[in-house]
Amino acid sequence: MHFEEFLKYTPKIQNAQLPATKAHAKMAPSNRMDLLKAIDFTKVVPKRAAVMMLFYPKASQTHLALILRTSYNGVHSSQIAFPGGKVEDEDADLSHTALRETHEEIGIHPKHIKVIRPFTEVYIPPSNFMVYPFLGYSERELDFVLQEEEVAGLVEFPFADFMNDNIIVNTVMQTSYAGSIEVPGFQVNEHFVWGATAMMLSELKDTLKLVL
Repeated sequence: MHFEEFLKYTPKIQNAQLPATKAHAKMAPSNRMDLLKAIDFTKVVPKRAAVMMLFYPKASQTHLALILRTSYNGVHSSQIAFPGGKVEDEDADLSHTALRETHEEIGIHPKHIKVIRPFTEVYIPPSNFMVYPFLGYSERELDFVLQEEEVAGLVEFPFADFMNDNIIVNTVMQTSYAGSIEVPGFQVNEHFVWGATAMMLSELKDTLKLVL
């Protein structure tokens, strides 16, 4: 989709009713939704994080920015994700967290991002994080500067590929909480995007389908 065409839909996106957990469930590993239902959030206090689902033009076509996390000793090692991170005390609000972390991780200053709206939060049991996604866009072509300590690479995801249902696949994989299970996700070139990021992508995709 031409980026100028995408911009015409942003008011509708801003006012659309979010499909929330209905969309999340499509991309949740087989036991994830049951696990979430069993959690008593009066006793579990999650850490908080925020991420940015950032659209931008590249050669006039709409793209979505994803990152490849570096390899480290943790549950999210080497995974595809949105730029973002945990809430810090100095953050004015959750959108500020998403903007600050996007600046730190991929070098895009907040002044170049217009936040359209928040999307539905996703809880990640293995790391006890509640992640709050925000949708934003930049009207300019972007020069990314990656934070090498946390970001191993950038995945520029064309809008047309994202909206193609053929990229939704299932694969059997080892997870940190359920051993070997079948997991739904998005096949983005050589990358398999699953878990919380896939759940957020699912809500974003279903919302876009409602307004396009």
